[in-house]
Amino acid sequence: MGIAGVSLRSPDTHDALAPQDGLYAVAVRDAAGESLRIVGSVLQTFVAPEDPETLLALMASPQVRIVSLTVTEKGYCHDPATGALRADHPDIVHDLANPGRPKSAPGFIVEALARRRAAGLAPFTVLCCDNLPSNGKTVKKVLVGYARLRDAALADHVAGDVACPCTMVDRIVPATTDADRAHVASRLGVRDAWPVMTEPFTQWVVEDHFPLGRPAWRGVEFTADVEPYEHMKLRLLNGSHSTIAYLGCLAGWEFVSTAMADADLARHVRALMDEEMTPTLAVPAGFDVTRYKDDLVARFRNPALKHRTAQIAMDGSQKLPQRLLAAARDRLAAGAPIPRIALGVAGWMRYATGQGERGATFEVNDPLAAELRRRADSAGLTAEPLARALMGVRAIFGDDLPADPRFVGPVTTSLDLLLRKGARGALAQA
Repeated sequence: MGIAGVSLRSPDTHDALAPQDGLYAVAVRDAAGESLRIVGSVLQTFVAPEDPETLLALMASPQVRIVSLTVTEKGYCHDPATGALRADHPDIVHDLANPGRPKSAPGFIVEALARRRAAGLAPFTVLCCDNLPSNGKTVKKVLVGYARLRDAALADHVAGDVACPCTMVDRIVPATTDADRAHVASRLGVRDAWPVMTEPFTQWVVEDHFPLGRPAWRGVEFTADVEPYEHMKLRLLNGSHSTIAYLGCLAGWEFVSTAMADADLARHVRALMDEEMTPTLAVPAGFDVTRYKDDLVARFRNPALKHRTAQIAMDGSQKLPQRLLAAARDRLAAGAPIPRIALGVAGWMRYATGQGERGATFEVNDPLAAELRRRADSAGLTAEPLARALMGVRAIFGDDLPADPRFVGPVTTSLDLLLRKGARGALAQA
């Protein structure tokens, strides 16, 4: 038993791992030092576009029992505001016309499930490990939506027979750099083309729903309800991370640890967690949420991790709804204020213009980058028209938030503060 790793787009991971038989090092780093271990569970690697038929045949084979996904939020070809499949997504349009040569994750999964069904095989379990709200349910909705566009009976099969457990994965893993590769090579005495750099903390919570048998994974907490853990991670860790990333990019802080060395930002992040995020959570019995937040602050300050704010800032249109906007909705429903959340949202808006402070410019890496830039250029760097223009992206903000003055007001005020005083000035005032 082992893992077949698949890249849907880039051959980089395959090209790095294949010559070293799938072996790679995991470097666990903190201020106290570093430990290395070698992982040998990857037995095969594929680049999906190069040979989709071989990959589909493997997925449709009896030995495959779990198909797990870590493709980031944009890989699901869905509307982040509603969780529904985007039937007009170019990859989905292609896959419907070419089901045997798919490009998207839903296209590969549904085609493989269709082949298993035709062969009389039980469906594999689909295990999403991405930061989606109710990720198993969201993926199920996407898969059923795609299958429905192909065939009603296939959609009923996916809806009724395919297990999609919810999960929560909590571990910070920055992008690997050439400097990381050189460092790991100096310690191992051999070159590893794709080492993984991470932190000591790890938490994996998985819904206990595996019709073909629960895997004997160590270090996993199986539970009937993942949602409370998911909300804690999305709102406390990811919501804080995105806030740090946008304000940090604007202020010129390259790394999360550098940003958290600023006293004003550190105070803002802790207040965001304590005052606005924690009241929206249903904390599991026996879970010490205060200690979790203490640990988060320490993890953000980890100087050995080198987690770039620009990496976290990517794909904001896909991340904002679950990391900040969902909590904003809960706060507003309770009649509570959102000044800390609003500053994070405003930070994203300022970042989405591609124009930084003091004349700096940067590339906005986002599936909606062209639309965001068009709206920002049309509105200009004035808070009220810019906020109104960006809130008009329904896939991010829906219909409710742009119509709610309790949301529009504080976000516009925060955006004006950022435009006038910059990120550091806005944090000092906040």
